[in-house]
Amino acid sequence: MKHIELKGQLRQVSNKAAVKAIRRAGLVPCNLYGPALENVLFSVTAKDLKAVTNTPASHIVDIVLDNGEKYEATIKEAQWHPVTDEALHVDFLAVTPGKPVVIEVPVKVEGHSEGVKLGGKLAVNVRKLKVSALAENLPDVLTVDVTSLQIGKRIVAGDLCYDNVTIVSPKATIICAVKATRASKAE
Repeated sequence: MKHIELKGQLRQVSNKAAVKAIRRAGLVPCNLYGPALENVLFSVTAKDLKAVTNTPASHIVDIVLDNGEKYEATIKEAQWHPVTDEALHVDFLAVTPGKPVVIEVPVKVEGHSEGVKLGGKLAVNVRKLKVSALAENLPDVLTVDVTSLQIGKRIVAGDLCYDNVTIVSPKATIICAVKATRASKAE
């Protein structure tokens, strides 16, 4: 999986007014936590954070703080302003070496379906799936081959199998399906 670097400044535990002042300065308050890690409070610029959040790809985030400390993490949760869509707060989960990471990975549909050739329509229902794997085994994308998919058939998350990766999303999650159209029914 690709890594992306994010530079941050340490901050102290503070009240609501101080957090608002951080946001007015164009920064986003963040929190980094993990199993063998004390909570680390820091802030990043909103512009730098957009490189991580405004992309369909998933990344391991290399957080570099102003005191020289470096951490590998994934985005656990982001809170957004309901009107302006600006990030209000982001929680990062530290990646522990030797322990699996749970992250959403984009799904890429490949191939020309047999059902589409017969007049059906391919409907892709899911763009990302939640997977679990060691950080070094995480894929950039999950490729789904649809060449043998017929009209009225579908591919669910339980049908997929990848090396060193466990799919955490529910097994009944429909990835894609070929639906019948008027043209296919007429034939």
